[in-house]
Amino acid sequence: MELRLMYNEASVGALANAIVAVYPPFAREPFLAAVFAPGWDDLALKQRTRRITTALHDFLPADYAQALDILRRALPLLGEQGFEKMVFPDYVECYGLDHLEASLDALEAFTQEVSAEFAIRPFIDRYPQETMARMAQWARHPHSGVRRLASEGCRPRLPWGMGLRALKEDPSPILPILEQLRNDPDEVVRRSVANNLNDIAKDNPAVVLDLLGRWQADATPEVAWITRHALRTLVKQGHPGALGLLGYGAARVSVSPVKVSPETVMMGDRVTFSFTITSTGDALQDLVVDYALHMARANGKQTAKVFKIGKWTLGPGETVTITRSHSFRPITMRTYYAGAHAIQPQVNGELYERAEFVLLAD
Repeated sequence: MELRLMYNEASVGALANAIVAVYPPFAREPFLAAVFAPGWDDLALKQRTRRITTALHDFLPADYAQALDILRRALPLLGEQGFEKMVFPDYVECYGLDHLEASLDALEAFTQEVSAEFAIRPFIDRYPQETMARMAQWARHPHSGVRRLASEGCRPRLPWGMGLRALKEDPSPILPILEQLRNDPDEVVRRSVANNLNDIAKDNPAVVLDLLGRWQADATPEVAWITRHALRTLVKQGHPGALGLLGYGAARVSVSPVKVSPETVMMGDRVTFSFTITSTGDALQDLVVDYALHMARANGKQTAKVFKIGKWTLGPGETVTITRSHSFRPITMRTYYAGAHAIQPQVNGELYERAEFVLLAD
């Protein structure tokens, strides 16, 4: 089911019922009429969330503190609902920016039921010191959802969230939170730590490498996993510091010219490529193998994106032949354009000979 379809007459009706249960004056039917007004069927996920939020604001008391109290009492009545509860933190994001303490208290409560990482970001932007200080407290909270918000909410490049330019430029306020959470007992929290570090690495790789380097002195298995996951973008980029931290030195290998088939590919089809790696070293060596896809863009130029293949350990003279395919089926996160493309093997961050092919439009 599309996520946006989780907002429907049943789920929004349940929301209205919960509010009526704690605040009988709530105008249930006019609220539902406002939500499902013409155009509802055409709304995307976030647009549906925002329409419900706006309708709530129209029918709840104008006093923000009173409205929050109603929402906080209604939320536990929604039981097994999941993503549908996003309207609760969204209400804080839309209407609480002038009420810092009350809003942070509400987000602390709401995030124990539903994720609030999008809603916290405008508060970080407007009140950076106060909000980050509260998030540092949340990093020690007994509830894992609150601890996750402490990390996830301040990711500098959170997907689908507003960017945090100040934290892109100077991520130092984030680091004490990540220090606190690096050995968190909840895997979801640790994954957020790794994703936050991966975000930071895109703008400040030296900061991440220094932090992770210090963590290795007493690294637990959890920190070892965070390290690998946090460095994934730098590893794809062939960053020598990231590869070195993970134990990958300069590769002593030869790589055969990559073969690509077919040399002309239709949009929506696949290209298959293969190449052979031969170890030229005199000892076992660990290799991380990727490939760079040089893609035609709308302006006629090319940009490269690196895709993972895998890891191998080769002894002296050993070889491995790698065959993979790449689909040119359009997807939401990537747009393909007709034109000249190329595949290029990458071993321990070093790029080898590329092979050209042409992608044709339908």
